[in-house]
Amino acid sequence: MSRVERISVDISVVLGKSEMPVHQLLRMGRGAVIELNADVHDDVEILANDIPIAKGEVTVIGDKVGVRIKEVLHRASSEKSTGSGE
Repeated sequence: MSRVERISVDISVVLGKSEMPVHQLLRMGRGAVIELNADVHDDVEILANDIPIAKGEVTVIGDKVGVRIKEVLHRASSEKSTGSGE
């Protein structure tokens, strides 16, 4: 196995955001619904290791939920790693 194949990347998809007091969050039980600041047709943000890398849309095929990538985000050259371990 090559070194590249052993690199682990955490992928996250942000459907929306919400703010609430901690005490309210702690009172929520199983099945609670949290209202998000997004519409059902809004793009979702795709993160790799907490860094935004793309935008997409939620898709449902049968009983599976996925994300279709619509746009790949390009990082500014000043944000790219210099390769010096920083």
